[in-house]
Order: sequence, then C-alpha cells, then structure tokens
Amino acid sequence: MPELSVVVPVHNERDNIVPLLSEIVSALRGKADFEIVYVDDASKDDSLGVLTSAKGQFPELRVLRHLSQSGQSTALRTGIRAARGAWIATLDGDGQNDPADIPKLLAMRSQSPDAIKLFAGWRVDRKDTGSKRWASKFANAIRSRLLRDETPDTGCGIKLFERAAFLDLPYFDHMHRYLPALFQRAGWQVKSVPVNHRPRGSGVSNYNNLNRALVGISDLRGVSWLIRRSKRTGVEEV
Repeated sequence: MPELSVVVPVHNERDNIVPLLSEIVSALRGKADFEIVYVDDASKDDSLGVLTSAKGQFPELRVLRHLSQSGQSTALRTGIRAARGAWIATLDGDGQNDPADIPKLLAMRSQSPDAIKLFAGWRVDRKDTGSKRWASKFANAIRSRLLRDETPDTGCGIKLFERAAFLDLPYFDHMHRYLPALFQRAGWQVKSVPVNHRPRGSGVSNYNNLNRALVGISDLRGVSWLIRRSKRTGVEEV
C-alpha cells in the first residue's frame, strides 16, 4: 500500500494533465511510496482521454470519473475515499501548485507533533490577476475574523493531511475552502507552510470572483454554525 496518495481533481484541463503528472513523479519517485489519483469531474473536453492514455506512461496513475459534474469538493472527496494512502496530498489541476513542494510538506510532517493533521499551503507570492488577489485577500480577512482559524490562505490547492481525519469531517459542497477550520473543529491542529505559486499553465479558470463571493457568504454562515454547535470531550476506557 502506498504511504501517500496525490489527489488531483480536474474539469476541462486537458493541456495541463501530462505536464503536471510529469512534475509529480519527478518530485516523488525515489522519495516516497505514492500513487496519483485523478478525478475527472465530467469534463467537456477530452481530459478523460488524455488521462486514460497517460496511464501507460505513468504506472502510479489511477483515474476516476464523475458521470455528472459535481464540483471540486466532491471530486476531492471521491479521490480521497478511493485513495489507498494513509496521507493525502492535494493539488489543483491547473498547474499553479508546484508538486516540488510536496516533499517539503512531508518533511514538515515528519518534524511535527502527531496532533497536526493538516499542513496547508500558503501562497506568499501569488501569480494571479490583481482582482483575484484582492478578492482572495478580502475573503480571507472575513473568514479569519468569523472562524478564527488562524490560517492566512485557505484557498491554496496544495495541502497534506491524514486521510482518516479528513473522512471524519462533515461533508458539504465547497468544504475544501474551509479545511483548516473543519480540522480545528475536530480537535486537530493545522500548520501553514509557504509554498510556490505559478501562473496557470493553460486553459481558463472554472471560477470567477462573483460566484465565489455569493457561495462564500452562505458557506461561511454554515461553517460558523457548525463550529458553534460542536462539542468535544476527552474519553477514557474504564
């Protein structure tokens, strides 16, 4: 069984698939026992065909596909549920996350206490448009004020976390944007790690600032409610 599963959700990312796969295996071969799980979220281009062909070139690759488009959080959860590794590394499929940062996250995990179950990437030098950076900064400030998750960048796609801890979290659409708060709600600690960020390799983003904002308002209220209503207690066997 692999110790690490790299999960990558994609929707219409055909031109970014093989370059990113090449970078993943270059970063991890000889350094970790790993598999790569791609989840095609009902792409309308030939992403699935590219992935199917790539299996011959990359033996670590497994490919899952959604029969209907379900969104990034569902695609991530599909891949994580199918993963065989005890730890999960996630990457966005657009190539903006650098797979070379995964060994850095693994090294950080080996030096950290067991209570830290999530190592979240922190894009200290973002390569996005000015409007996207401004919108993200504004959203992070509101989220941090309401949820008090003490995480400077929850939207970064590269993360490392324990599979079992993730699957114990409440599932809802867009949950991937609130993983630090959800891990903390479950009683675990979170560590932010500076990572590299790059311009999109090819294609166009599947999101825009307006739909992020509209969905984010509802999500923030829901996550805030979950945190207020949660209870944790120590347990001992007698």
